[in-house]
Amino acid sequence: MATMLVQHHVKDYAAWKSVFDSMADLRVSNGEVSHKIYRDSIDPNKLTVFNTWDTLEKAKKFAQSDELKAAMGKAGVEGAPTISFLKEA
Repeated sequence: MATMLVQHHVKDYAAWKSVFDSMADLRVSNGEVSHKIYRDSIDPNKLTVFNTWDTLEKAKKFAQSDELKAAMGKAGVEGAPTISFLKEA
């Protein structure tokens, strides 16, 4: 298992969430096992997302995918996201 940590700011959480939800089947078919979304307590459009993947390789491949880049644009992600790949210690 591997975790992909994504942090970014969005224009509008509800619009972002709609696009995120529409990508569920694509994420699962690419190896996502689960996800958790956190909103900043001061700025609710500043998000942290933890996606658990069945392999680190699949997580990295999805992070570089054209589908994800297009979805982030459509969802109103502002600026480049910060993406980290984590393994449980």
